[in-house]
Amino acid sequence: MTTAALFILLFACMLLGMPIALALGFSSITTILFFSHDSLASIALKLFEALSEHYTLLAIPFFILSSAFLSTGGVAKRIIRFALSLVGHIRGGIAMASVMACMIFAAVSGSSPATVAAIGSIVIVGMVKAGYPESFAAGVITNAGTLGILIPPSIVMLVYAAATEVSAARMFMAGFLPGLLMGLILMIAIYIAARVKKIPAQPWRGFGEVISSGAAAFGGLMLIIIVLGSIYGGIASPTEAAAVSAVYAFAVAVFGYRDIGPLKEVPWRKEGESKGAAFWRNIGQMLLALPKCVTDKDVNKVLLDASKVSIMLLFIIANAMLFAHVLTTERIPHHLAELIVH
Repeated sequence: MTTAALFILLFACMLLGMPIALALGFSSITTILFFSHDSLASIALKLFEALSEHYTLLAIPFFILSSAFLSTGGVAKRIIRFALSLVGHIRGGIAMASVMACMIFAAVSGSSPATVAAIGSIVIVGMVKAGYPESFAAGVITNAGTLGILIPPSIVMLVYAAATEVSAARMFMAGFLPGLLMGLILMIAIYIAARVKKIPAQPWRGFGEVISSGAAAFGGLMLIIIVLGSIYGGIASPTEAAAVSAVYAFAVAVFGYRDIGPLKEVPWRKEGESKGAAFWRNIGQMLLALPKCVTDKDVNKVLLDASKVSIMLLFIIANAMLFAHVLTTERIPHHLAELIVH
């Protein structure tokens, strides 16, 4: 009876259009109130324990903030340019570069939705202009965006690691090679489809473009080394690496690329300015700009958007933990196993 009530309530709430977090919480609380002998006080306790006892979950807001700065701060377009310089000259190269860009951005952001939003908003238009069918372009980004689930650091892996109490670092190591293989297989499929559809290749721009675009994207690419290198090298835990990545992404977006923030569009070196003068001018400008970031509308918008996503995701996790608590206390998995066996 309890099992039926829990799942009927859950699916009924979802069919009525209730957000998944509220559906999980409402079905769990209602089941405890009317169909369970469990104490009502356990609800508050479990909601508190859902996040306070899982240190790994602290990494999620930091990775979300990092991906917000990277997608807003111009890192995505530089990564796309770098990927195009590598494989853009192959038939289907723009689509293959999109997959490569998604893989790189997933490795610096940890978020599949952020990867799709940041890369897809730029490359889909470019693919359509180059002669790709719109449905094909959208399908490429939709598939490539899901690689962020496997390629570390993955927010999904962090949630799974917290729920099952396994090592997040080991999860990252386990997902690295499968993520690369899936990306490679997708690029091979794109190449075959491009030859069948006779999609033209882009001209080869030379190694100079590879070096130039690589240097432009270096600030974003370094984040892969900082995060994964510190985790795999045993220097930092995933949570500590996530905190460092958020600070680094802020510094790169605001003070490095200067696409947002108080120094927006301020050149690193003015025409005719000596290197020494440019160095000291930039040092002074960055010191003055740092306190201005508190009131800057671009920075505040990034912080607000990241906060909304973090709150939504953590609220879902807390209610999912409550749902799991009801499953455990009512021995629902045990009853289902007995039903299947007998």
